[in-house]
Amino acid sequence: MNALLTDLYELTMSAGYFEAGITHHIATFELSVRRLPPNRGFLVAAGLPQVVDYLLGLRFGSDEIDYLRSLPQFARVSPGFFEALRGLRFTGDLFAVPEGTPVFAGEPILTVRAPLIEAQLPETWLLSMISFQTMVAAKAARVVEAAAGRAVVEFGSRRAHSPEAGVLAGRAAYIGGCAGTSNTLTGFRFGIPVFGTAAHSWVQAFPTELEAQKQLQKLLGEGVIYLIDTFDTVEGARKAASLGMPIWGVRLDSGDLIALSRTVRQILDDAGLTGARIMASGDLNEYKIRDIVAAGAPIDAFGVGTELATSSDAPALSAIYKLVEIEADGVKRYTAKFSKDKNTLPGAKQIFRYPDRDVVGLAGEPAPVDAEKLLRPVILSGKLVEPLPGPQAARDHALRALARLPEVCRRLDNPEPFPVEYSRELTKHYEAIKMDHEGSHG
Repeated sequence: MNALLTDLYELTMSAGYFEAGITHHIATFELSVRRLPPNRGFLVAAGLPQVVDYLLGLRFGSDEIDYLRSLPQFARVSPGFFEALRGLRFTGDLFAVPEGTPVFAGEPILTVRAPLIEAQLPETWLLSMISFQTMVAAKAARVVEAAAGRAVVEFGSRRAHSPEAGVLAGRAAYIGGCAGTSNTLTGFRFGIPVFGTAAHSWVQAFPTELEAQKQLQKLLGEGVIYLIDTFDTVEGARKAASLGMPIWGVRLDSGDLIALSRTVRQILDDAGLTGARIMASGDLNEYKIRDIVAAGAPIDAFGVGTELATSSDAPALSAIYKLVEIEADGVKRYTAKFSKDKNTLPGAKQIFRYPDRDVVGLAGEPAPVDAEKLLRPVILSGKLVEPLPGPQAARDHALRALARLPEVCRRLDNPEPFPVEYSRELTKHYEAIKMDHEGSHG
């Protein structure tokens, strides 16, 4: 794992910790989201296996260390720091909510507890990975909710912000409830179902549309999906219907999808192809899909691309990674920010989930009998506790957990977030730390 995939200040701070002789201090950082994006009543935690791979694979190669030595920011750093980087391994602990868990603003999605440099360096990578996949998984959940039981396939790789983003978007969308993805590498890496047949260029590559359809049917058999709007959608449907079985269905990619789907459905039924399905795509999002479903259009599945792979209406999360406590020689010091609008709460925490609310408390608080503890050990002392569930298990967990959320949290417009409260112990702890801070800085 490339250890230089981070912001420079993570490395300059690490050098400073080394020079100050405090690298053995044990730091606890928490990753959370300050606020939910507009029109989001929840997020869906995703990206944990990639976090584990990063932490357990964190290494500095000789070329990377030589590069750091060449930078003017490290001109005054002693050679011992670079030797320390050469042998750096993650030896700490990671606690996280399971993938697919709905999470809300102000809740720790994961906690890292490790020697100071080991805990500091992963900040950039963890924020990027967790916020991106969590953002896409939440978008997918909204799209799937709007589809009301109809299958949704993630189609957005070509519009993602990089090829690798496309791979991870397909993974996150699956966890959020999609039936699969068009991205073949996502399927290969993660065992996620992949879908796709042919594009408009296939139709254009043959002398006639009918010949293109015949060749596609010959190639794919019962899995064939004809893209019928290259020239004239209705005529394309008639040609496809004339070929009879085998057929999975047809795809509409433009035009008035509601009206066209009704016409195409009639054409297919008249040809005896009552089992053939209609898939719709083309700049879709949860709002357009909601309208299609509400109109009773005979569409059986949706392909959603750009708006899903980029979460275009909420393309970023206010994710933060903040130091909450640090321990040196057996003495623990709690840390917090008290700045307006960016305050943080001190101490390692736990999320206690009740059927009707979440309570964020201190990690050491006993779990109430009627609440579930969400943050669970994933890595302890640099070792993976147990193999992580795969994407299918994370998807199943997400679908069950989202179904338990109140409808007001899941609605597309003006959703209400699940109630999140702070425990009495955490509130008292915060007030005491703030009072001590004000006294020492008064």
